[in-house]
Amino acid sequence: MMKESGINPDRRMLFPKVALAAMIETLMDDEYTVIAPVLHRDVIKLAPVTGSDEIVRGLRDLQDGGRYRLEAGDETLFFEYVVGPDSAKPYFFPPIQELFSVDIRNGGFGLRQTRTSVPKLAILGLRPCDLAAIGVQDQVFAEKEPAGATHCEAERYYRRVRSESLLIAVNCTRPGGTCFCDSMGTGPKAVGGFDVAMTELGSGFVVEAGSEAGMWLLEKLPLRDPTSAELELADLKLELAREHMGRSLDTLDIVGLLDQNIEHPRWEQVASRCLSCGNCTMVCPTCFCSTLTDSSDLSAGKATRTRRWESCFTHQFSSTTTGPHRHTIRGRYRHWMRHKLGTWWKQFGTSGCVGCGRCITWCPVGIDLTKEAAAIRGSHPNAVQQPVSPQEGEVTK
Repeated sequence: MMKESGINPDRRMLFPKVALAAMIETLMDDEYTVIAPVLHRDVIKLAPVTGSDEIVRGLRDLQDGGRYRLEAGDETLFFEYVVGPDSAKPYFFPPIQELFSVDIRNGGFGLRQTRTSVPKLAILGLRPCDLAAIGVQDQVFAEKEPAGATHCEAERYYRRVRSESLLIAVNCTRPGGTCFCDSMGTGPKAVGGFDVAMTELGSGFVVEAGSEAGMWLLEKLPLRDPTSAELELADLKLELAREHMGRSLDTLDIVGLLDQNIEHPRWEQVASRCLSCGNCTMVCPTCFCSTLTDSSDLSAGKATRTRRWESCFTHQFSSTTTGPHRHTIRGRYRHWMRHKLGTWWKQFGTSGCVGCGRCITWCPVGIDLTKEAAAIRGSHPNAVQQPVSPQEGEVTK
């Protein structure tokens, strides 16, 4: 499901900023709904736009643990900010999604599979970390369906909307205060999964196509060959961004480190601060936990099953017939962090963390998983794994 990269790797072009309007118009003419960064209630989020004047311009974000602010930036730049609280995830994996309903008629039951029209999306302004997150979600929802296997309608929806989507990435030239994509190998430059990738300069955007669809789009725009100085400046901006990450995470044998420190005292320390609110999982672009709810309308003779986002930080998430499996905040935080950085590798062959830093920024008390991992590594790098009580055991989501 990931787009092929490197279709034309040595053919970077430049288009002026005034042509951003032409890009959006071209996409809309081809019946795409264009999603781009807009200002909404003092945060920058992704939303439908119909023109380039709706895209945030001249603002930058200040992010730290539990802190997000916007301030005036360079008025000539569109993409001086990084990521807000949302990502592309809700457009492919909706927070609330009806799966099916049962109609009660004449004493019988009729099952009706919910069929939702699939939008044709062009998402403009995706950051490289979010491209990587889409790739991780593809592993969860859009792997090739084995012969004889059946997927629920929700997964079919994901596969269909992804196949219809066009992804336009913007490389990061100014990382945020909580960004650590360089540590995770997901940025600041997009290396795959995009249809078009852009690097913003004062004079315009240096662009390259990553797919046939991306080449089709660029052919519709007023492009010119960039000067050697413009190409050098674009490369320099990306290298400076790599050197000025807000955070870093030592990933050397991170799986083994967490496996060997299940009973580390740091888990108790972070639990004393954690509110178990689930903010980190709600803003995470890769988390995929969900729950099913059934509702009945007796007057209409209808029952509906709905899938909703869920968080492994809620008390009821791990409930079984004997009660919650992870009944303490310590157990829930440990499970989340170990899954994100460790057991995800065993499930999908990749990390569940892309280094976007949202979990740090939007944590009400500013818990920083890069600091938690460093504290475990620094104090007990060779700690021996201890037995885990059944109530606190780690199970895969």
